[in-house]
Amino acid sequence: MLFPFPSTLLAATLALSFAMPAYSAEPHKQIQADAEQYKAEALKLLERLVNIDSGSGYEPGLTQVRDIAVDELKQLGFSIELVPDKAANNSHVIATLKGTGKAKILLMAHMDTVFKEGSAAERPFHIKDGRAYGPGVMDDKGGIVAGIYALKVLKNQGFKDYAQITFLLDASEETGSEAASELIRNTAKGHDVTLNLEPGRPADGLVVWRKGSATAVVEVKGKAAHAGVAPELGRNAAMEAAHQILQLGKLGDEDKKTTINFTVLKAGDRTNVIPDQATAKADVRAALPEEFDRIEKDLARVSANKLIPETDVKTSLQRGLPPMPQTAESDKLVAIAQGIYGELGRKLTIEGSGGAADASLSAGVGTPTLDGFGIVGGNIHTPEEYAEVESVVPRVYLLSRMIMELAKR
Repeated sequence: MLFPFPSTLLAATLALSFAMPAYSAEPHKQIQADAEQYKAEALKLLERLVNIDSGSGYEPGLTQVRDIAVDELKQLGFSIELVPDKAANNSHVIATLKGTGKAKILLMAHMDTVFKEGSAAERPFHIKDGRAYGPGVMDDKGGIVAGIYALKVLKNQGFKDYAQITFLLDASEETGSEAASELIRNTAKGHDVTLNLEPGRPADGLVVWRKGSATAVVEVKGKAAHAGVAPELGRNAAMEAAHQILQLGKLGDEDKKTTINFTVLKAGDRTNVIPDQATAKADVRAALPEEFDRIEKDLARVSANKLIPETDVKTSLQRGLPPMPQTAESDKLVAIAQGIYGELGRKLTIEGSGGAADASLSAGVGTPTLDGFGIVGGNIHTPEEYAEVESVVPRVYLLSRMIMELAKR
């Protein structure tokens, strides 16, 4: 489905500029051969990256991953800028490669994962039944690998028919630092198109729309008392927070794809004391921007209904990434990608996602954006996360050819 999107002069101009190429039934033989040649090497790089813990904020691992990626990009001729970010406890990477054409193409991937320190030692990279496993194997270390090897394929071809390729590596995508968000917005404004290297969907798909994200916070103040001797003198903040979770958890809207799921609850530290404070946090997702306004108002309105008298309840909505809507411009990018995949006799599924990503920031400034160009995988954010080994070659081919076609505009 299409979601409303504010038109901009840049987006309108670009919508007219994407030429729809005529695709042959045959693949580009040399691109295909190079992608196949690089398969084993790409998997070795993926193994190196996966076996490094790089959870959000974990400086040693993020630095290792960053240094490996930077070294690979330097070998491809990219100039490197490191952008420090104290909130991310590391630096983001802006890698730039100049060409001889007109198009400015932005590639994005992220170096951080959701997995804690020690995960790589517990579940190191391994391949079983055609699937590669390990923390971050498809989200998003597979995206980094797909980007690097697509660029190697293009270098082998001597392809330079672009004005500039920028490869932006975010150190904080999973936690969304404000510095990274500003960097992405500012960088995307200077480019004609963005290809985000988040994982390919399990059905071999690209992502054409994404929900936005926010965190609902409920803070309760009560009154402490002895839980056994005089509980009636207290005002139980934990009980009130539980009540709020039950009623505020109903604020989603299935028809509009809005969800609210409480995931964090903190109250008290001793069993014999009535807790005087409690905090609950919920993950909020919405496909429509105005739904965040509605949720924010409803949080305040509904929370006025309290279970425990004389408790104080405050609610707030901390907004994260905005929704990424499907647009006419993204549909044109989809058509190009489908034509390229057709050269291999393959078909892309085109999907939406409840997960937020950096692509939303690029799309939000009017730069035509398409997501999901990484290696195909599944079970994202779980110990069973995997990447399909046989997706490496077609995905490197797809990204290489996509850059070639976009450079023709």
